[in-house]
Amino acid sequence: MQPAGSLFFASWMYQNGISYELQRRYRQSQWLMPVANGVMIRTGQKPTLYGSLSSLNNQTDKHFYISALSALELEGYSHYIPMGRPQVVIGCSRNEWLPKWFEKQDFGVEILKVSSENFADNLGITNIKQNDFEILLSSPERAFLECLNLAPKYYNLVDLYYIMEQLTTLRPELLQILLEQNVTVKVKRLFLYMAERANHAWLEILDLSKISLGYGKRAIVKNGVYNSKYHTSVQ
Repeated sequence: MQPAGSLFFASWMYQNGISYELQRRYRQSQWLMPVANGVMIRTGQKPTLYGSLSSLNNQTDKHFYISALSALELEGYSHYIPMGRPQVVIGCSRNEWLPKWFEKQDFGVEILKVSSENFADNLGITNIKQNDFEILLSSPERAFLECLNLAPKYYNLVDLYYIMEQLTTLRPELLQILLEQNVTVKVKRLFLYMAERANHAWLEILDLSKISLGYGKRAIVKNGVYNSKYHTSVQ
């Protein structure tokens, strides 16, 4: 039995022994109602964000996951409550796109889709149960790096630093791989700068000689304070 809010994809139902003719009868009898072409839900139920994500991944072999600050919030790392309509960041590989029907659904949040091109698709991705659904989620290590990639356009660096102060239990083994793999100089410099300022014990375990920080100066914000060690201007 699928939880309330689950979607049913016609192709998945067919693969599981429910013919297209039988699916048509389900719709005619109003046991199922269409959400979009080839996508259905039980009559009387409404698509939910987590139900739609879980169904989309499990039934169509996709890899959409909750990313960046949205992932950190689900893990309990946040120091403020955003004003207005909440934003949920959904990550995916470069060649994957959220279906049009998904983007048109009103889940009560603003969806920001981001590409996971800076990381291997499954590196630092974990599972979590949310509202009866298994969903994919960036681990805190990956999620914070994703936040830095979106700063300062979407996130304030001062807000992110307050979250960094909470990240006392990050896994240095995973961080090492993520930082070595990430090609974004801005992200790596900001991460190490904030971690050093927060004086986290796990920073001492990282092998910084294997993490390329590039060359030249980076101005992250206008009129920022220049940090000579990481050649970066920050707030």
